[in-house]
Amino acid sequence: MNRSVAIMGCGWLGLPLAITFIEQGYKVYGTTTSEDKINDLEKVGIVPYTIKLSENGLEGPIGEVLENTEILIINIPPKLRGANAENYVHKMKYLKTAIESSKIKKIIFISSTSVYGEDQGKITECTPPYPTTEAGAQLLVSEYLFRRIPGIVTTIIRFGGLIDKNRHPINMLSGKEGLRNGNYPVNLIHLNDCIGIITSIVNKQWWGETFNAAYPLHPPKKEYYQQIADQKGLISPKYDPNSSFSGKIIDSSRLILVKKYVFLTSIYN
Repeated sequence: MNRSVAIMGCGWLGLPLAITFIEQGYKVYGTTTSEDKINDLEKVGIVPYTIKLSENGLEGPIGEVLENTEILIINIPPKLRGANAENYVHKMKYLKTAIESSKIKKIIFISSTSVYGEDQGKITECTPPYPTTEAGAQLLVSEYLFRRIPGIVTTIIRFGGLIDKNRHPINMLSGKEGLRNGNYPVNLIHLNDCIGIITSIVNKQWWGETFNAAYPLHPPKKEYYQQIADQKGLISPKYDPNSSFSGKIIDSSRLILVKKYVFLTSIYN
């Protein structure tokens, strides 16, 4: 068995994911958009490449990235805001074309629970997605793109909000007032579990499936962010007391009950 993987996007998630695969005995081919990061990737044992993917095309030796492995992890989030906003689907179409002429046989596509609407209630993998944001809509179209490549099996992971000890919504919410979604449930997942789920898919051959992935506790935002703010010594956000009790709960039971995945890190850590 060729124990190798290619990771498109070695950033906040992709870099520690690559390190974990290397520790497990895999050879990892990884991409970055910045020449300045090539040395950083080499230092941890990644075979690095500079690949620039935009709505206008793909630059860099993508063929070399894809020629030595059958497994590709696509970890490229949409950039739909600000001065550098791009059409995400167009970008993914260029990548799909490169994959079609490669040796890739298996894909993990990192998607998001934003493919579901904000008020869809309890959501399982059987729930029809109805995105209410542009990012969610473009991610959903991109999921279909990679699912339908002949000869390739694709697993979709729809992650909830991504957190670790430094990256957390409370850093943006601290001190804000008049927030109107305080009774909405949180749907978060720690970096450790993002890595744990992805490596489990590869190691346990969970191919051709779709997984919702959020930590299985969903307290109301107003309670959760109050507690996290207190833990971090930050000013708590203030929520409108008349906020609705709507929202969505991302059910990860398929991972937990069917695949026996055990979540590693609480959203309170």
